[in-house]
Amino acid sequence: MKRIRWIAMVAAVMAIALVGVACGGDEPSDGAGGDGTAALSGDIRIDGSSTVGPLTEAAAEFFQGENPDVRVTVGISGTGGGFEKFCAGETDANDASRQIETDEEELCTTAGVEWVEMQVANDGIAVVINPENDWADNLTVEQLKMIWNEGSTIDNWNQVDPSFPDVPLELFGPGTDSGTFDYFTDAINGEEGVSRTDYQATEDDNVAVQGVAGSKGGMAYFGLSYYEQNAAQLKVVAVDGGSGPVTPSLETVQSGEYTPLSRPLFIYPSAEALQRPEMAAFMQFYLDNAQSIAEQALFVPITAEQTAAAQAVLDGIVGGASPSAE
Repeated sequence: MKRIRWIAMVAAVMAIALVGVACGGDEPSDGAGGDGTAALSGDIRIDGSSTVGPLTEAAAEFFQGENPDVRVTVGISGTGGGFEKFCAGETDANDASRQIETDEEELCTTAGVEWVEMQVANDGIAVVINPENDWADNLTVEQLKMIWNEGSTIDNWNQVDPSFPDVPLELFGPGTDSGTFDYFTDAINGEEGVSRTDYQATEDDNVAVQGVAGSKGGMAYFGLSYYEQNAAQLKVVAVDGGSGPVTPSLETVQSGEYTPLSRPLFIYPSAEALQRPEMAAFMQFYLDNAQSIAEQALFVPITAEQTAAAQAVLDGIVGGASPSAE
């Protein structure tokens, strides 16, 4: 999934560049240098989530194309590992696939690092089955855990529910290096990386699509956007997270109703870093292009309301207001 998303994000960057050329202007979209002021320069250091990292890398690549004297480096040490560096003052921002936790807040506060939270995308995972499967339209989180948890020996649909038919269960999913794997195992099995291993693992989601499409008892999971591209060959499962089954869609992922397999994705810049013109310009550029990059990179874009909220946070800091770190 990571490789596919990276290829898509490269395409997104190229598409944004082409749009800029088509518009006939050679001024950067962030406005830097467009009014005769000095060109932006400096270093921006970002680390954190492996899920959000490729989005930030894509934004950084095109931003640097317009601002060649700015160097943006993006590391991937995980959300938690990234916060450790961020709170130690080693980075200017942290990519995060979850909100900052209390102990991380305390770590930053103790170190005198003020931060702000900006949502840049939404993420949703679809559980898919073969279109001929007419018995598992809805599955609970508990049933998914029975199937996918470490040590599971379930290999037939009638073991999931006695009312299900005697059909062999064939599983397909992402490899252990995938952010989708980390997210799904944490949300369903209760711990990141904990999973049965006797399934067909692949970093190419198309392999999973073909596997499920060719097996009546097939099941897989991957990003919602990839399911939507292959909906004619697959059937999506409504997941019951405790409040009734919910079918994944752009709307239910953006609202968080599709639980626990939807989540917001964030970047946490420091208030101090945002006082530097190159950092403020980069974050503005990120927000200005967040929707198109997210769509083409197989994420669910932020809503107009989410964009406005992030913009208000950025305006508050760049305009000199005190950061809100709640």
